[in-house]
Amino acid sequence: MTRAATPLAGAATGQFDVRALVGSFEPALTAQIRTTLAEVEAELRRRISDTPDPWLNEAAGHLIRAGGKRLRPLLVTLAAHTGRPDQRKVVCAAVAAELVHVATLYHDDVMDSATIRHGVPSANSLWGNRLAVLIGNHLLGIAASTGLEISTDFVRRQGLTLTRLVRGQATEGASPRRGESPAEQYLRVASDKSAALFAFAAWAGAVCGETGERTAAGLAGFGEALGVAFQISDDLLDIVADTADFGKTRGIDLQQGVRTLPILRALAAGDSHADRLAEILSAGAVSDPGLRQEALRLLRSSPALEQTYDDLRRHAAEAERSLADVPDGPARDALLSVCNFVVRRTY
Repeated sequence: MTRAATPLAGAATGQFDVRALVGSFEPALTAQIRTTLAEVEAELRRRISDTPDPWLNEAAGHLIRAGGKRLRPLLVTLAAHTGRPDQRKVVCAAVAAELVHVATLYHDDVMDSATIRHGVPSANSLWGNRLAVLIGNHLLGIAASTGLEISTDFVRRQGLTLTRLVRGQATEGASPRRGESPAEQYLRVASDKSAALFAFAAWAGAVCGETGERTAAGLAGFGEALGVAFQISDDLLDIVADTADFGKTRGIDLQQGVRTLPILRALAAGDSHADRLAEILSAGAVSDPGLRQEALRLLRSSPALEQTYDDLRRHAAEAERSLADVPDGPARDALLSVCNFVVRRTY
């Protein structure tokens, strides 16, 4: 029997505060996770500073020093604690997963022409697109060499994950497949672009905890479904979150012309809201603040918003079901708490 997830103060703000989340776990597990995450942070900084080129060390550590949720290292660590964690391997796996994630941020910012990331100037705005891409590639190289300290199978799985990440990025914005709705295409892309690394992190932790293949498969499935749920929750927060609490301006997806799941659901609703929303979005990016606010009002009042909440709850429930073969205990309870928070942060 698992215990209920501990309520988190501020969950409704949408902020994903890993420290607060870890503090809600069983006390002994909280202490272990905090110790591991501190080691991961130190090891991240050591590995990205381990070249004879000071400029490359500075650039490679730019986003890591800026901070981040460190959600993927958390998943690695929790998954490992469902078995018998090997601390050295857990730290290596968490570092490798986070380095892959950070590398994709360098690449994403180039493709999106982003100027800010984690509250600091993006690498491409500081050093140009060419060097930003090379820095991302450099981090992928460090991630691969780190993974080799665990096993060649780990690096093989890491490579397959990278293939999925690239496929998701490459197919985003493409036309849906024959017989596929735009919403179905969106979920397929989110599975590759967003969920693949969550699945890898959970699987990697299972390997470092020597959980066995069945449990590892269940944890990978948990990460996959959680990753899609996390992306949907971000989409919803861009529409419903209170700007003062969330710390970000709402409607960024509209401003950038990104058709997220709630937007696609609302456009397909076939009502007056959908007609006006389609008119506003006809030019792509919604740069006019007044039109953007109108689009947000239409989205919040559309019945499609509840449909998107159903999508979120469905993927969260799928993540929970994937833990069926994971032994009861504090780590499994903590994974359920993560899943619950991904849903509750949108309310």
